[in-house]
Amino acid sequence: MSARASELPAPEAVLAERDDRRTPAVFLDYDGVLTPIVDRPSDAVMGPEMRRIVSDLARRTSVCVVSGRDRAVVTELMGLDDLIVAGSHGFDIHSPSTGTITHDASSGFEELVEKVTAEVTDGAAAIEGTLVEPKHASVALHYRAVDPARHGEVSDLVDGILAAHPGELRVTPGKFVHEIQPKIDWNKGRAVEHLLGVLDLRGPDVLPVYLGDDVTDEDAFVAPSIADGGLGVLVIDPADAAARETAASAVLADVDAVGRFLDGLAR
Repeated sequence: MSARASELPAPEAVLAERDDRRTPAVFLDYDGVLTPIVDRPSDAVMGPEMRRIVSDLARRTSVCVVSGRDRAVVTELMGLDDLIVAGSHGFDIHSPSTGTITHDASSGFEELVEKVTAEVTDGAAAIEGTLVEPKHASVALHYRAVDPARHGEVSDLVDGILAAHPGELRVTPGKFVHEIQPKIDWNKGRAVEHLLGVLDLRGPDVLPVYLGDDVTDEDAFVAPSIADGGLGVLVIDPADAAARETAASAVLADVDAVGRFLDGLAR
């Protein structure tokens, strides 16, 4: 069930109303949640205060980062290497204690991704301001710096690549980015459910919590463990909240609000 983001309460209010005393298992998107959205993805370095908050929380409960970014890139930008990270929309999952966490969709697409990445790179070279971000299981075409008059060219490039690989690819639009990935039944929500099982985090004493800001995070908000008794938190600028339909059950306004909420969970 979806609702207008502007009509949703803060997560603290939801937990207080429920009188929820369960131990949280926390899943966090990266960009827009742990660090503000920036023009250049490589500049999205997590700040020292957020790093402290996340580290404190991880010492008290389970914390996993679930990002569209490549896993190794997320780990480097966070400056933390002791968290479970599910990169490339949950395709590439790694635990610092046990290594790679496999799942049904974790292999078999490498050659396709390599080919499509080359095609995107070649096509984007003709559109000034584009930025191609190769990933383990996808390729992201960023166009925040592209002249708005040329946004149609970006869309045409993506459409052409999809047409060249009928039935093999899907594209997820984000904030000035098109994410092109294999057409496989796997997403952030599937990754969350998989991790809850692998990490033995299911049960009446566990509260699954997911924080995200983008369209791809809706897959996690509708995941059974989050939608049915868990807590899905959308991070969104209040100016944009009235226009956003979401399956989340609570909202936070920005990264600073995320920090305060996570700090409260840690305490």
